[in-house]
Amino acid sequence: MTPGLERRLLQVSVALAGLVPVSAGGWGAWHGLGAGGFGGETHGHYLSGLLLGIGLIFWWTIPTIERRGTVVRTLTGVVLVGGLARLDDALRTGFGPTVVFPLVMELGVTPLLALWRERVGRLYPLSD
Repeated sequence: MTPGLERRLLQVSVALAGLVPVSAGGWGAWHGLGAGGFGGETHGHYLSGLLLGIGLIFWWTIPTIERRGTVVRTLTGVVLVGGLARLDDALRTGFGPTVVFPLVMELGVTPLLALWRERVGRLYPLSD
């Protein structure tokens, strides 16, 4: 596979994967997650806004993804920490159907895309 094709496939993959945080975060920021918990309803809006922001920043990296290693690594670290917190809760309280898909995205897809970005970044000598 040529570096250009691999870069393009990575860009498409990040665009598609980014649909998850952008749509889920946008929905929660607009509609909320339900009352309760620390901070009540406004906390749910806030956390959803963070998720939306993470997705939008991932999308921002797409045009020059081979040069955005620092951003992708930082966002991936944030997503991993959140995923580990979700996993801890699921291990204590159980794995419902709404837990598995986010865990796959947080602990699987996002780190794999970040590793792929590292590979593509090495193929382009002017990457960060």
